[in-house]
Amino acid sequence: MGLEKAQIKNLYNDEVIDCMFRPKEYSFSKSNTWSTEEVVGRNVPALTAFSGGTMTLTMELFFDTYEAGKDVRKECTDKLWKLMMVEQGNVGADGKGWPPQCEFRWGQAWSFTAVITSLTQKFTLFLGDGTPVRSTVNVTFQQAAEEGQYPGQNPTTISKPGYKTRRVKQGETLDWIAFDEYGDANEWRFLADINNLDNPMELQPGQMLAIAPLD
Repeated sequence: MGLEKAQIKNLYNDEVIDCMFRPKEYSFSKSNTWSTEEVVGRNVPALTAFSGGTMTLTMELFFDTYEAGKDVRKECTDKLWKLMMVEQGNVGADGKGWPPQCEFRWGQAWSFTAVITSLTQKFTLFLGDGTPVRSTVNVTFQQAAEEGQYPGQNPTTISKPGYKTRRVKQGETLDWIAFDEYGDANEWRFLADINNLDNPMELQPGQMLAIAPLD
């Protein structure tokens, strides 16, 4: 079983950017906003309203075209920069345009629909004529669709040989899934461990789980 490649897809024109090397790590962050109201006689103000913030995904990508002797920008990273630019024809009725949405996908394990809000590229190797052939790109994605599939803490778990994946359905619990997969509800602890679940009670519909063979 080969290792799945990570890909970034331009959702405006369906252009796919293959990540030359799998990300060694990534991180998610999210912030929420609460409104407060001062209450006389209390040490802590009352929370009165809530607004959920968007989730962000950050990672470093590595590209190398040294052996081919080709410009790493033209071969790989210019496609990423297009995701920061307004596409011709991608303009609203008010005449204002915007960059395209994209989807980060790692095999069949999970995906994240987003826009790119930050892109920093560093060149680290050059041919004799100055052509860059090695580059690292730090990219920040901002969530654009709530129904995205979000991963567990270990991005390589689901792609291990012998593992299969299962999408959580509405109402399913980890012990029920363990019984359905292994015939033993007590194996929920095994599933929680291989999927790095901090709270097995908080499964979400659409969440992807790795189903590993029992030893």
